Amino acid sequence: MNLRGRQPYPGRRHRQHPGDSGASSDIAFLLIIYFIVIAGFNINRGFLMNLPAKDSTKFVRSEDLLRFDMESSGTLVFRGERRDPVYVEGVIRSAAEANPDIALLLRIDPAAPWQRVVSFVELAKNLKIDSFSFSMVKDEGRDSPEAAP
Repeated sequence: MNLRGRQPYPGRRHRQHPGDSGASSDIAFLLIIYFIVIAGFNINRGFLMNLPAKDSTKFVRSEDLLRFDMESSGTLVFRGERRDPVYVEGVIRSAAEANPDIALLLRIDPAAPWQRVVSFVELAKNLKIDSFSFSMVKDEGRDSPEAAP
């Protein structure tokens, strides 16, 4: 017998009707769908470069190699002279049109701004240069015993 205001079994909770939780499960389902859709738009757009196979070897003739140095200020040096990015782009473009087997070599000063390095890599990618190599220039001043305090 159930009297008003009294629980049928003292100390126990009432069972909720299954229909009462429908609204909250609908909201949870919609939130899950929303986050799945949003996650699809957050795509990391980085550089997509084809790397050579581990066992492959490619020989580059010295005539096919364009060497660039990047100074600590981010300035590009080509054949011993400082050059602006527009000039460098023109040199690479004309070399790639004349010879599709052209290879780029970039030697980077460790103090160079990384945005300049990334811009150079992007330039090579946009000009569809297949062979690209870069290396860090060893800073002799830091590694020599005379430089130690």
